Amino acid sequence: MATLQVDVVSAERSLFSGEVKFVALPGEVGELGILPGHTPLITRIRPGTVKIVHLDDTEEHIFVAGGVLEVQPQQVTVLADTALRAEELDESKALEARKKAQEALKNVQDQEEMAVVQAELEMLAAQAAAARRFKK
Repeated sequence: MATLQVDVVSAERSLFSGEVKFVALPGEVGELGILPGHTPLITRIRPGTVKIVHLDDTEEHIFVAGGVLEVQPQQVTVLADTALRAEELDESKALEARKKAQEALKNVQDQEEMAVVQAELEMLAAQAAAARRFKK
């Protein structure tokens, strides 16, 4: 059976490294599904969940707050800005941070600052949604 070597890392730590059957994640223009032998590509990723399907068909989920994806035929590397395992997600913290970001948006002085706050709001909304989806 063909496999992929997948590595998911953030600036703080390595969250996953191993051989898998399949990986799916939020690409910049839509959801990407990657199987062994995939065409090489480099793209940005948006906030959302990386779904890893292990060789025994179990799944693992990692929330990423954006970053870069590199795909080679047998290797996938996710360089995440920030990453958390599904069990580490806390919906209430994400919603509280989102509320603070919405308040900060009211005091924005220029377009650049607005873009930064809006990106933060998007990431926090995706994090809260992932936390809800994987809440046990």
